Amino acid sequence: MSKKKGLSLEEKRTRMMEIFFESKDVFQLKDIEKIAPKSKGITPMSVKDVLQSLVDDNMVDCERVGTSNYYWAFPSKALNARKYKLEELQKQISDAKQRKASLQKAVEKAKVGRQDTKERSSMLKELKALREERAQLQAELDQYRECDPEVVEEMRKSNAVAKEAISRWTGGSFFLIYLKSNLNLQAAFLLCPSPSENTERL
Repeated sequence: MSKKKGLSLEEKRTRMMEIFFESKDVFQLKDIEKIAPKSKGITPMSVKDVLQSLVDDNMVDCERVGTSNYYWAFPSKALNARKYKLEELQKQISDAKQRKASLQKAVEKAKVGRQDTKERSSMLKELKALREERAQLQAELDQYRECDPEVVEEMRKSNAVAKEAISRWTGGSFFLIYLKSNLNLQAAFLLCPSPSENTERL
């Protein structure tokens, strides 16, 4: 004998809604936990989760009074909730259809001029060859870049600036060397009395 199959979540939700619609009463959780297993075959362990899922979906109202939570649901509210859900789903379907149509148009537009013909295949091969040739020429151009007149002129300007800087930095050194080599002569000249001084002494 096959084992009896349990209720699915949706079946439990439907049967629990029947409790509210048939009684049109207000319940506490402990009341639902007693009624649901006996009258609707919902397992006691799942009553709380099923009830909470209905509250989350706004199919069952819940209000806290003092320390207790009270639950109720009326057919009119459930009907409005289903109607709102249906409208929301229909809107989503409509939006999806519009996106699909827009994408199909974009695909068809993109296909124009891209049919797989012999002429297109030939042009693609030629384009590939031209790109390879361009890359090769660019590599050769980079090798001969040092011979580029503009690059040479820029190097000349850089050299001129470097020479000027070297002159500024080394000019003082050359002057000191010059003074050192002529130090004896200049010292003798400075120590030698002038003709006027000799005349006065005489």
